[in-house]
Amino acid sequence: MSKRIDISTVQPKAVQAMMGVESYLSTTDIPVSLRELIKLRASMINKCAYCIQMHAPVALAHNETEQRLLALSAWEESPLFSETERAVLAMTDEITKISDHGLSDETYQRCLTLLGENVLAQCIMQIIAINAWNRFAVSTKMVHEA
Repeated sequence: MSKRIDISTVQPKAVQAMMGVESYLSTTDIPVSLRELIKLRASMINKCAYCIQMHAPVALAHNETEQRLLALSAWEESPLFSETERAVLAMTDEITKISDHGLSDETYQRCLTLLGENVLAQCIMQIIAINAWNRFAVSTKMVHEA
């Protein structure tokens, strides 16, 4: 694998800006376990090994189970996720793959009903943020140290 630029060195203000979003997200009403499911699911779709390796241990440290993490790649078929988690995972899939069909009205309405406006907005921001981090890591071929 060829070495690519380290954006944090070349453009530290860009990373500071991203960290500002992360700081905001740490204050939201989204439960940590759901935040980590969002991060892991989007990272799986985007094939971002760096972010998967970063967030799996965090999820496990917040009482997520290995079984649910393994089932996350096929969450639609798994009975291990709650109605709210399933709605948010559907939204994560649709926003992450936004160019396919966008965020459907059905998924949006289901999330709005289950989460309310504030947490819905927070979840959308979390999905946007992890997708940005995935693109950051994948485009520069970042490697997570084991």
